[in-house]
Amino acid sequence: MADIPLAVLDLVPVSAGGTPSDALRNTVDLARQAEEFGYRRYWFAEHHLNPGLLGVSPAVAIALVAGATSTIRLGSAGVQSGHRTPLSIVEEFGLIDALHPGRLDLGIGRSPGRPAPTNGATHNGSSPVGVNGGPTNGGPGDGGSADGGPGDGAATPAPAPALVSAAAAAYQASLGGVDHSTEQRAANGLLIPRRFDFSRLLGSPRLGLTLSLLQQPGAYTPEYADQVDDVLALLHDTYHAADGQTASAWPGAGAALEVWILGASGGSSASVAGSRGLRFAASYHHSPSTVLDAVEAYRAAFEPSTDLAAPYVSVSADVVVGEDDADAARLAAGYGLWVRSIRSGAGAIPFPTPEQAAAHVWSDADRDLVADRVATQLVGSPSTVADRLEQLATATGADELAVTTITHRHADRVRSYELLAAEWTRRHG
Repeated sequence: MADIPLAVLDLVPVSAGGTPSDALRNTVDLARQAEEFGYRRYWFAEHHLNPGLLGVSPAVAIALVAGATSTIRLGSAGVQSGHRTPLSIVEEFGLIDALHPGRLDLGIGRSPGRPAPTNGATHNGSSPVGVNGGPTNGGPGDGGSADGGPGDGAATPAPAPALVSAAAAAYQASLGGVDHSTEQRAANGLLIPRRFDFSRLLGSPRLGLTLSLLQQPGAYTPEYADQVDDVLALLHDTYHAADGQTASAWPGAGAALEVWILGASGGSSASVAGSRGLRFAASYHHSPSTVLDAVEAYRAAFEPSTDLAAPYVSVSADVVVGEDDADAARLAAGYGLWVRSIRSGAGAIPFPTPEQAAAHVWSDADRDLVADRVATQLVGSPSTVADRLEQLATATGADELAVTTITHRHADRVRSYELLAAEWTRRHG
């Protein structure tokens, strides 16, 4: 197997009994040590209203660890585009790049938001514009239903139920149409579990509240492809508005960022990444049933760009490594309970102790809620986990692997990354 670098994906977890200060100090410490262990990248995810996760701002997290490290690449996996503007994204990353040039990865993810009006309504008296001043088609992401606005020239904020409905429609449209109603196996035996039904989560009042809090009243989310094109134009200093005016992001224009697109299925994100000739990050850790769809759709859509001559894929996995298989299973014991808190719609809880996890009484419904994630978490000794990571890399054709590890004790988390890096180096140099 060719050399496949490993990266760290950090959700900035809070442990049961811990504090936000503990979690942030642990992140800075892990980033320092991951650099010493030889990991190529250290990425931050973005989540909101989760008591057990502090990854609310990848850019801020990157800035916190940039000064404590010197060589490891730092990035987002990813910035949620549904409530951000291309300019704000480029300026924030440009600001960090000004002090830490050449080390940043800008990963951009789709996220739900209020769709643009389609019935002739306007925002602030002007027509909605998309990439470089071009018109949008009014759909969120892959083109979900629009809530529209009144005919008086102003779009009204959508109530939470309408936002949730639009998010659900966009999600369904983004899946790529592949049936995953049964458990499958890749040609080399990699488990492709039955797809989890997200409709319950997409219909939760909590999601509507989150979207309402993240997005300004009256604001809308343009097409994802348009947002990505605007980011690229601002980075390349080629942005122009519909009326011919130009804009230069300062800082940001000319920043040496690696741009990545995140995707969990064979839908719009994969096609956007491929058609723009960008790097693509697929997820086995939170959407294991559709990871093969995502990488196949990306490669099918790929067109060479000035930055990338051939497709380039990173695949993420949930991993816990212990001294042996039994030790790793004990360290990973809280994972199912933690996933249950997310899948139930309550938000991620602080990561439980093994004892708290053992005390939980599981119902059949609970087990079904987390089955795909538990079955695809890679848990074991360094040799066991390395074998399964190699299986994942072979099945997906990954160029890199991103590892996300959460344990209750910080020392166990660091040791997991250390053991894996040592075994991976022994195998791949």
